[in-house]
Amino acid sequence: MDTFALVVTIGVAFFFTYTNGFHDSANAIATSVSTRALTPRAALAMAAVMNLAGAFMGSGVAKTVSEGVIETPGGEGSGSSGGMAILFAALVGAITWNLITWYFGLPSSSSHALFGGLVGAALAGGIAVYWTGVVEKIVIPMFLSPVVGILLGYLVMLTLMWLFRRANPSKAKRGFRIAQTVSAAAMALGHGIQDAQKTMGVVVMAMTIADIQDGNGIPLWVKFASAGMLSLGTYAGGWRIMRTLGRRIIELDPPQGFAAETTAASVMYTASYLFQAPISTTHVTTSAIMGVGATKRISAVRWGVAKNIVMGWFVTMPAAAVVAAFVYGAIVLVAG
Repeated sequence: MDTFALVVTIGVAFFFTYTNGFHDSANAIATSVSTRALTPRAALAMAAVMNLAGAFMGSGVAKTVSEGVIETPGGEGSGSSGGMAILFAALVGAITWNLITWYFGLPSSSSHALFGGLVGAALAGGIAVYWTGVVEKIVIPMFLSPVVGILLGYLVMLTLMWLFRRANPSKAKRGFRIAQTVSAAAMALGHGIQDAQKTMGVVVMAMTIADIQDGNGIPLWVKFASAGMLSLGTYAGGWRIMRTLGRRIIELDPPQGFAAETTAASVMYTASYLFQAPISTTHVTTSAIMGVGATKRISAVRWGVAKNIVMGWFVTMPAAAVVAAFVYGAIVLVAG
């Protein structure tokens, strides 16, 4: 039974990664597609390949997920089956929120849905939540990264406007369309570094509960499987959310798209390698687009749309936590 529970939980973890891929693919390619720097299919294929590559670049974020948020379930009194139920419920909570927000075209954070699910299931299952880790590794970056994204996006765009102030506008736009191929690839690589590692951390936690993993090292097959599912999900596309990011916040031109992508990629690399913090690629990308758009004029940003997106950010963790807690309760009820 424990082996079956492990297999099911790991399968659900990989399905979460798949939903993460098609939910968050818009982060890497929406600006490039909206400015016509890349065709949708070419952008998706590029993003899938770069997500795959990014999954193998480091493991700091995975360690934060597997160690820094909740106590590894399955300790004294809970048993491995109880611990696996907690992990399963957390994943179902995250997947449910991913699918809801994807349906409504709302670019919420798959990362924070996962963390909300973990916290909600842990509380329902009576295991420890490392609140210091939650605050330092999740809540603070959740508030800080969008602020950095807006400010840095604004400054990067101002710098580009000054550097190319005497350039021929049509030639500059053609050049930035080409440059967006590089910046979009950098975005997709950063998404792979961040989001594939989150699933790796969950799978390692499941294997630890089942007592077939000692320590927090990540087996090679886990890396390949997580990267592969993220890439498959990315290639499946996320057209609803892509329209929100690429068109509804602001009409982007190639220089603005390049500035937004460069900003978001820089923030993701800094968070991954300097702080090992699991930040939301959705938050960073959306805020960078807002900052870049504000250089045109403040009213150019559709702040009503932006407000709805930001409200979704705040709802994500508690909503996923509630779903996860209900799922855990249902499992206990059926099993008991």
